[in-house]
Amino acid sequence: MHSVVCIKQVPDSAQIRIHPVTNTIMRQGVPAIINPYDLFALEEALRLKDRFGGKVTVISMGPSQAEPALRKALAYGADDAILITDKSFAGADTLATSYVLAAAIRQIAREEPVDMVFTGKQTIDGDTAQVGPGVAKRLELQLLTYVSRIVSVDPDKREIVVERRAEGGVQVLRTALPCLITMLEGSNAMRFGTMPDLFRAALHPLRQWDRTAAGIEDVTKVGLKGSPTIVNKVFTPTPRATRAEMITVDGGSSQDLAAALIARMGTLFPQVEKELAKRAR
Repeated sequence: MHSVVCIKQVPDSAQIRIHPVTNTIMRQGVPAIINPYDLFALEEALRLKDRFGGKVTVISMGPSQAEPALRKALAYGADDAILITDKSFAGADTLATSYVLAAAIRQIAREEPVDMVFTGKQTIDGDTAQVGPGVAKRLELQLLTYVSRIVSVDPDKREIVVERRAEGGVQVLRTALPCLITMLEGSNAMRFGTMPDLFRAALHPLRQWDRTAAGIEDVTKVGLKGSPTIVNKVFTPTPRATRAEMITVDGGSSQDLAAALIARMGTLFPQVEKELAKRAR
């Protein structure tokens, strides 16, 4: 069982600041971390390796500064790691990123067939959830998004059954391998790296692929040239000046509290009260 896990090094969103003049993200001094959603994908791939054996390959597209993220993935138990880096990739949006990752996975599959590709459901810096489906489309893989649990895997029948969270409930899906899975948050808990894996991660000969090694055939589809997305402005929301209002009710029953809340909302928002009265007729 060979799994490829796509990870991304992102700035810690809890410490991101916006430049007051340029309205751009200030990355200086902000620590970089593995995208938290990608850790759920990595753990699930490692669990499959524990059950069925095989190999876990981790890949990331980014600058050379992303190397620590790959070594951390190796410390958790991944077998191999590849950094896909090239100056021509700078400024890539989700469309260009999925093109590069798909090309790299094709190259990996030429070395050893790939059974599953894992990604997190989205990244915390872009929040688009587009890269995973984009890679699946380019590689013509079965796509399973927002997976909360892998129910079973049958390597002989080349089948997988998963639970997928959807609006209004949970879907149970069966599909054929190979496939691409985007893992949902809370689906598992990331393990601790063992001491042998920590030493192996520090000494592992990390592979770096430029656009040629990654099998990029059309340079117009990568970087800014291949990115139709244009970010016009980035800004932080203006904090609210008003404070929350405390409503107290004598007696404290839920009915009394609901009535007091509706009455107060009618005072603050008369148009809402009129609309509710109109619908009640």
